[in-house]
Amino acid sequence: MKKGYMKKFISFIAVAAATSLLCACGAERVQSGEPVTGTRAADAEEQRQESESAGGTTAAPAGTEAVTETTTVTTATTEPLVYGSGDYTRINPAMDEHGEINILLFNGLTAHNGDNEVVPGLARSWEFDEETCTYTFYLEENVQWHDGEAFTADDVKFTIEAIMDPENGSENAPNYEDVEEIRVLDEHTVSFQLAAPNVAFLDYMTMAVLPEHLLAGEDMQESNFFRSPVGTGPYRLESWDVGQAITLCRNETYFKGAPQIEKIIFKIVPDDTARALQMKSGELDLALLTPRDARNFADMEGYTCYEMKTSDYRGILFNFQHEYWKKNRDIIPAVCCAIDRQAIIDAILLGQGVPAYGPLQRNIYDNEDVDHYAYDPQRAKDILESAGCTMGDDGFYERDGERVGFVISVGAGDQVRVDIAQAAAQQLREVGIDCSVEIPVQVDWAGQMAYLIGWGSPFDADDHTYKVFGTDKGANYSGYSNAEVDRYLQEARQSDDPAVRAAAYDRFQTALAADPAFAFLCYVDANYVADSAIEGICADTVMGHHGVGIFWNVAEWTFH
Repeated sequence: MKKGYMKKFISFIAVAAATSLLCACGAERVQSGEPVTGTRAADAEEQRQESESAGGTTAAPAGTEAVTETTTVTTATTEPLVYGSGDYTRINPAMDEHGEINILLFNGLTAHNGDNEVVPGLARSWEFDEETCTYTFYLEENVQWHDGEAFTADDVKFTIEAIMDPENGSENAPNYEDVEEIRVLDEHTVSFQLAAPNVAFLDYMTMAVLPEHLLAGEDMQESNFFRSPVGTGPYRLESWDVGQAITLCRNETYFKGAPQIEKIIFKIVPDDTARALQMKSGELDLALLTPRDARNFADMEGYTCYEMKTSDYRGILFNFQHEYWKKNRDIIPAVCCAIDRQAIIDAILLGQGVPAYGPLQRNIYDNEDVDHYAYDPQRAKDILESAGCTMGDDGFYERDGERVGFVISVGAGDQVRVDIAQAAAQQLREVGIDCSVEIPVQVDWAGQMAYLIGWGSPFDADDHTYKVFGTDKGANYSGYSNAEVDRYLQEARQSDDPAVRAAAYDRFQTALAADPAFAFLCYVDANYVADSAIEGICADTVMGHHGVGIFWNVAEWTFH
């Protein structure tokens, strides 16, 4: 507990000594991501065993209960935990990705453990019939929604069909393209018949299940439900002060056992600098900070710093719907090799990241042999000149009478992205590409020239590739289209043979490198800072996009 924070002294109730929670990570994983409390060790290891694809997970046999390792704690925590969160206009896991709050309010049929492997969620077990390509899930019984209504298989069918409905415009829809039929066999059994094997399907069944009795007939984009959500998760919504805070309270009837922490407050602090200041003042107990801000807490008593690896990359997304790229797509390789990625990592991320050359670098199907577009200013100039560009008197290349250059848009509030974009733009100007940065009030996906994008998933390789780079898929915000990329992604998702998938993903990455959708820049680490009184955070889990994933075992945390 941090000194000088009177609110906590006033609200704190002494708790009897409890058994310390141990993070339920795989015992054989490399523990190089251990939290650094107080003084950060200068020679802390940076390598960790990468997360394996969850596609090969074997479920418990039908009709048997899944065995879950649990830790008994004698007394629940009464102190509220305040988390520095980005803002929410709605909480809609069916339509949107990356809502960190989702996992506290909702459950999927499956879940991920600290090794990012698929484990039982609302489904206690499942089986797969290879002959009919059908998954059958056997659901937990006696699960209740936060309003007291019973959870059933009808809710599962309703949720996935709502996501699949093109009228609803869900960016998650490509995950379920191969679902041909959903059948409710009884209240606690549901089956999905697929067009072809897809080992990523079990990952996609971590999707939050929504209550049919509250959403049937509602607009899945505009319903007020998504501002007062009801789930089955370990926490339920208590209040939502728009733009200020979302307060969650413990679900006392949670089917896996009530959480230890009574309340968690998602305090809305979208600005990076403000988040660091509030962490220091004691207004926040946990926050994801920039590397520069997190470094300031390394030697401060009462704080624990977590330097966690992620699958989260940054890159320049080119808007192929824009007239400029319709005419200048062939110069994108020049952009890619004009950027000194390591210099950006050293200066902005303080060395906490790695240069990026593709979307699967932290996946078992990574192809290291593709063109990395290593920093090579002369190669960039050669590409430009071979495309007919000539150097003008002002130091910038010209093509067909127009200056070669573009604008990178960056979302407001993320200072690291702004700094990365500014550094990349400066490097591009140095080779003769007139690049600048803008921070629009609202992202204009159709009108902008380029965007400093972030993506990445620690799960199956299909996640964040098929729907991001596939033609006309739900998360393809660049308008990118490449027939070879489409074919190889389809081959990979329709085979359950690891060798076939590996070959398909190799070819996908080769095709993508030859015709880049993004200028990949770097993978970023997640720098969480926490009050040292929080116990149970798993430092060894590879985080996802935006560092999402730290709350995977929140029901087991304590704070006292």
